[in-house]
Amino acid sequence: MANYEQSERLKKLQPYLFVRLEELAAAKRREGMDMIDFGIGDPDLPTPDKIVKTLQIAVESNENQKYSSSTGERDLREAVAKWYRKRFGVDVDPARQVCVTLGSKEGIFNISQAFVGPGETVIAPSPGYPVYSGASVLFNEAQCALVPLRPEKGWLLDVAECPTDAKMLYINYPNNPTGATCDLAYLRKVYDWCQRTGTILCYDNAYSEMCFGEYRAPSALQAGPDCIEFGSFSKTFNMTGYRLGYAVGHPDLIAGLKKCKGQIDSGAPIFIQKAGVTALEMYPDDGSLPAPLRNNMDIYAERREVLVTGLRRLGFEVALPKGTFYVWFNCRERSDVFTRRMIDIGIIVTPGPGFGESAEGYIRMTVTEPVERIKEALSRMKRASICPVCPPDEEEEEGQ
Repeated sequence: MANYEQSERLKKLQPYLFVRLEELAAAKRREGMDMIDFGIGDPDLPTPDKIVKTLQIAVESNENQKYSSSTGERDLREAVAKWYRKRFGVDVDPARQVCVTLGSKEGIFNISQAFVGPGETVIAPSPGYPVYSGASVLFNEAQCALVPLRPEKGWLLDVAECPTDAKMLYINYPNNPTGATCDLAYLRKVYDWCQRTGTILCYDNAYSEMCFGEYRAPSALQAGPDCIEFGSFSKTFNMTGYRLGYAVGHPDLIAGLKKCKGQIDSGAPIFIQKAGVTALEMYPDDGSLPAPLRNNMDIYAERREVLVTGLRRLGFEVALPKGTFYVWFNCRERSDVFTRRMIDIGIIVTPGPGFGESAEGYIRMTVTEPVERIKEALSRMKRASICPVCPPDEEEEEGQ
């Protein structure tokens, strides 16, 4: 019999956070419990009709059923370049500075495969998207310098705390999991630091279009051309299952990513890329959100208000995020204990340490459930006394 022992690097890789959460939730569902899911960031709203119709038409064409390439179709790369001009006022060459990816996650992993060698250092924020500090480091036999994000600094990574001899730095704003946002001045500070230290700046901008109020997220390419940025159709257009994203940046970084991808994948399906073209072309010339996306953000804004207000009434200190569809707060106990207590009453949340040990005591919740389900979850929390200072019942308030 063959030896099926896993490689040492795979043994070191922690199980992906959301797989374990789904296992716990599935066990409760088998018991007949109604589960309200605030765990994985998967939009419950549908893909805009115009995008779906493009896909339906495109998939019927034999030409669109063939292999694409790891670089991506020319029309989608051109659409990404035009979108960057509209949205950020940045000019990029679609032939040399744009690469289509299988969602942003794949590109974030493969850029490290292309440029990080054994023993070199990758800087990752803590808390942060697990891929930054996990697979992208272990599969290169690299070192990871985890730099804590601090609430007193607005959850912004402080480059003064970063090693100056690293090969690569990952940052992400609007931020997963904290919902924190940054301005262009902050990105310029990080960009300049990377220039001085010779560190490759990898900017995860997957949530650039998920912003509330007057805030609009910047692009790292507005700070300068010597970096690489990753974007995604997943959250912006409710296309998580389509697995479509893009990388935009310095030609040498894009060339390295393309070379790596050329050995690994044959590109996203052409018919899905056609849908991506339609999605980006929905934007008007001034780069403002098209109507379907504004409607989505209005829905998320209402849910965000209901969840944050409800958690505050239960006694939690919760900031109202200006970006993403995540709500991040200190649960006042161990994150795993709080998470299990919530699962026991049919509510799925994400424990902070899944994004980094420095996030012990924190919880992430998404607003991917309708308002009535959010209110039901808050009611369950109150009935189960899962709150630092549970408010009195309405009947008791009336009797006082």
